[in-house]
This record gives sequence, structure tokens and C-alpha cells, in this order.
Amino acid sequence: MAAPIEPSTSSADPDVNPIPTTVVHPRREPFEHGLLPIQKLIFNDPVEALTPLKQKLASSPNQRVDSVAVAELLQISSDHARLVIETLASVLHSETDPLIAARTDDFDSVGADLRDLILFLYIQSYKRLLPRSHKDSVAVADVWPSTSAFDGFLSALSPLQLVRSNSRRSMPSLADEEAHQLSYLQKHLANILSLLSEPVEGEGEESPVLTMEGFEHLGFLIQFDDKGSEGFPLSQAAPFFANSDPDMPAVPVPVSQVHDWLLQTIASSLECVTEKVAAKENGPSSGSDQDVAMADASPSSAKASPSARSPCFVEGVSKSSYVKQASDIKNSSVKVINCHDSTIYILAPLRYAVIYGCSDATIVLGAVGKAARVEHCERVHVIVAAKRVCIANCRECVFFLGVNQRPLVLGDNHKLQVAPYNTYYSQLEEHMTEVGIVSTINRWDKALPIGAVDPHDSLSHPAGVFDAQAESVTHLDPDQFTNFLIPNWFEGASTGSTKDNPFPLPDAYLTSQQRNQNNLSEIKQVLREAPLEENRKRELSSALHVYFRDWLYASGNIRQLYCLQGE
Repeated sequence: MAAPIEPSTSSADPDVNPIPTTVVHPRREPFEHGLLPIQKLIFNDPVEALTPLKQKLASSPNQRVDSVAVAELLQISSDHARLVIETLASVLHSETDPLIAARTDDFDSVGADLRDLILFLYIQSYKRLLPRSHKDSVAVADVWPSTSAFDGFLSALSPLQLVRSNSRRSMPSLADEEAHQLSYLQKHLANILSLLSEPVEGEGEESPVLTMEGFEHLGFLIQFDDKGSEGFPLSQAAPFFANSDPDMPAVPVPVSQVHDWLLQTIASSLECVTEKVAAKENGPSSGSDQDVAMADASPSSAKASPSARSPCFVEGVSKSSYVKQASDIKNSSVKVINCHDSTIYILAPLRYAVIYGCSDATIVLGAVGKAARVEHCERVHVIVAAKRVCIANCRECVFFLGVNQRPLVLGDNHKLQVAPYNTYYSQLEEHMTEVGIVSTINRWDKALPIGAVDPHDSLSHPAGVFDAQAESVTHLDPDQFTNFLIPNWFEGASTGSTKDNPFPLPDAYLTSQQRNQNNLSEIKQVLREAPLEENRKRELSSALHVYFRDWLYASGNIRQLYCLQGE
């Protein structure tokens, strides 16, 4: 390789890789929300597969790629190609990318940046950490999802189902995940840089170099300290670009120099994270990372993470109600984990949301502008307005959706139902506008089921199992559709203008809703006019209360009254 090219506008000595003083972190979003269980996107040798693809697409206008080109080159269906573009858009690092501001229907006319697409396709080979066993399985035994009637035969179907039915699990900790992702980036760094590099004719050989623009695209996968994806140029953290003259094009840097510096930075950061993981494992049993303040299990408070990169956690709420408004959420992402027999309200504008390992709960998320993911839940009602929703490995759940893109259904799902969005709160439309959700587009009924088995887990699977399609969802019977009323705990404090559900209801659901309201009015009128003596009125009132109580328990709506217990 030719001698390193010295950037004329840099104050750093390019021949010396200084000891990194910055800390590099993986961006969690591509690994949490950007992996698709489509077998044709997973390459045994990503560099061999993606290099010719990059060369074919390099002539695209402005190096942007639409779903037609993706479908043709990857030999996938048009639905899957559109899904690739939509998923990439939901995890992009740069808020200035034109794909971020575009409406879903305009994605093809805008196209995805080729370099971001290449990185997105490369990480489809990533393997997630397996969910870990809960440290205190006895403590969660009375709130963990009970065994379903069909567990007996499901456990024989696949290792994933066997793991799920026989262990008390929780999400890997943030520190565990960060260490795993840093290790992945460390192992694949040379390949990633080669795909972002450009050849430059040297003395008798080609010396691949990385431009400052190409280096900035690494922001799709990494960020430095808490800045990388928050408007701070990634190149300003690198010694070879940090002092570049903004009025002059920066001189490209040899890939070998970038590789050595990044490898050293990742190794240093990985060592710090590994020490945290070791300290956590040797310390007292806790469901939370030592470096992340989780929410406690009471309905009264949630603690925001001290780092802007870390999500706000709502964890372990049991047999209670939990309410958070926008003023309470200091982070743009929320994770609701291991909550049972409860009602959770997160009434805030969010970028990302994850619901994991919950059962027998109703969970209301405000407006999620990037992606919401619901995973490993049983008998949960989820109400969410979102740009996109992914449902994975859930059982007997109902989803009331206001969603701009087709809901993605993957993994081992059983008896799932979807329905149109059914609630509102005073600031809902304001929050939707803030995060870019359009109320005139609701694709709740256009679910897209794909892989029944996730190739990104770390389990071994039989040959051919990845070709199986996930079980699809059914539409909730309109006669069972009801509005969900969010209590106004803070009457007088809200300044929002939303007075009704902003998503128009389909005719069948609207007709059913009007019919139910008419029936209720008629029954109330009959009861008011019934010529009953006082003792008969008391008997009737008592009977109605008994039936209402039975319905509350049978339907699970009793949990909505938990919030009144503390009044």
C-alpha cells in the first residue's frame, strides 16, 4: 500500500495514530430496529456479495437507489424491496437525509443513499445476543406470562419456542448489547471500510482511500461520546479530519490509517464496557445496568437514563397503572420491559419504542416517529400511533394501530389481532406532527408477515426453516371494537387541541361504534323510564353491577381501574 497521504488541512500527524481519547459507541437503532428476517439479504461473504452491487449502483443519479433497483439486484419481491427502503429510512443517522422528510409514498422518487444501503445490507449478517435468564426467577414467577394451552406442542416445533417456554428471560442489558455490537464492529471493521472506500491510483497499485463524506456515513453504525448522531459531525472526532477547512474539500485518508485508528478506539471502548459488564455480574443482583438508571417497579416514577444515548426504561410494573407525559420523558426512546397485569400510558412524542416480555397488560404509546417494536408479549393490548410497527414472537395480543407503513409481523406469533386506532389524548395531534406521523394514512390492515424464524438470533436452526412465513394476523371483529378512554389525570394542565381520534375509522368499525352508542342510549332510556319500585330498582342496580364486574375480569379491563386504587 502506498504511503499515507497527509491531509494538508489537518493538524494531526497522519503517520502516527494517537492513543484515542474519545469513546466510540455503536448506534443501537440499526441493530434493534433495522434487521429483517429475509434470507436473501443475509450473505455468507458480504464483501463479495456487496462489492459488485455497489459497482452496479454507483452510476445511479446522486448515488441514490430506489426499491425497483433493490428488487432487481437482490432478486427479492417488490414488497420486500420497499420494506428494505422503509426500514433503512427508520434507522438513518442523518436527520438531513431527504429520505427522513419524505412521505412513505415518495420514498422511491427520493431513493436511499447507496453507502447507507450498503451498510444496512452488510449488518443483516449480525447475530443478536440471546435473551438471558432472569437472575431472580422466583421473584418473577408470579407475574411472568402463564403457560398457554398450546405450549405443549409448540415447544417441539423449534429451539426458539423451546427456549421461550422453558426459561424466565429478560432482555440483554445495555452494557451486554453494547459489548456485543462493538465486538461485531471490531471484527468486521476492515470489510466495512473497504465497502465505503474509493480506489486511488498510486505508484503501481491502487490505494483505497476514504473521503470525509464517506467517513461521515460510518455514523450509521457508530457515534462518539453522546454526539455522533445528534448533529455533531462524526469527522470532527477523528484526528485526520478534525481541523479540516470547511471551505476546502478535505484530502482523502488512506483506509489503513482510518482502520488502525478506529480499531484502537473500539478496543479501548470495548475494554471499558467489558469492565462494566464484569462489575455488574459480580455485584448484587439487579435487572438494571449500573450505568443506566432504570425505572423502578412502582407506578409513581420512572428514572431517565443519564446518557442521552440510552432509552428511558419502564420495567417491572405489576398489577398497577403507570403514567408518563412528555414533560416526564427526557429521552427520545422508551423501553417497556417485563410489565404484567397493568396499564401503561406513555403519552409523549418518541423516536423509538420497544415493548418486551409483557403480559396481561394494556400499553398506550403516544406518537412514535421512527419505529415501535413489540416482542415476546402475551395477552397484551397495544395502542400506538407510529410511523412503523414491528411485531415479533407474540401470542394472543391485540394491536390498535394508527400506522403510516405496513405493520411488519415476524417470528413465532399466534392468535394476533389488529384493529384501527381507538383513542386520543389532548396533545396527540401535536405529538404526531412533531414526529412526522400523518393521520390520513393508516395501514393497520395491511400487515406484512415475513420470516417465521429469525435468522439474526444466535440459535441453530434446521435447513429450510427460514423459508417458512410468519403466521399472519386477523382483523378484530367490528362488533368487538370499542373506544379506549384515557383518563385526564391532569385536567387544566393540558393545552392540546385533540378532541377525538385523529385517524378516520373504516366504515365497518364506524357503523359498529355508532350502533353500540345507539344501543347504549336506548338501554339507558328504557332504564330511566321503567316503572319499578325502589326495591326493584336496587335489585336491578345490584344485578348490573355484578354483570359489569364479571365483564371487567373476563375482558381484562379490570386493570384499567388499578390507577384509581391510589386516588
